[in-house]
Amino acid sequence: MKYHLLNFLLCIIVGSATAQYGDPGLPGGDPDVPLDGGVTLLLIAGACYGIKKIRETKQ
Repeated sequence: MKYHLLNFLLCIIVGSATAQYGDPGLPGGDPDVPLDGGVTLLLIAGACYGIKKIRETKQ
């Protein structure tokens, strides 16, 4: 009986601790994540590496 009560209380405490009351957000709204030059360079590098591997397998 003692363990059942302990488990019940633990579930209540964890449930109330993880409860969220909405998104507080940032002042002025949530900005979107910009996809700038870093992502573009990674995509280009991945494409070049893929082309290199395809050419190596053909030879």
